[in-house]
Amino acid sequence: MSTVHYILKGRVQGIGFRRFVLHHAIRLNVNGYVSNLDSGDVECLAQGSVESLTELEMVLRQGPRGAVVQSVSCTDISDHRVYKQFRIV
Repeated sequence: MSTVHYILKGRVQGIGFRRFVLHHAIRLNVNGYVSNLDSGDVECLAQGSVESLTELEMVLRQGPRGAVVQSVSCTDISDHRVYKQFRIV
């Protein structure tokens, strides 16, 4: 199981981005969380198979209708915590 930390920049708040990520994370059997940051960015920590995380990253880069994702930074992390669900925080 891999864990990836994402930071999404652009027009990513106020358009249902977190619900969009939640829907796809559940569909892909990915656990972790998504949250808005004070900077206007969105943070996502996702844990799952490499295949699921690869597909989630493609979804994040696209975003929901109305989003303008300017950049996505991804960092593989060695988080020993095991997330049991995906949630919006």
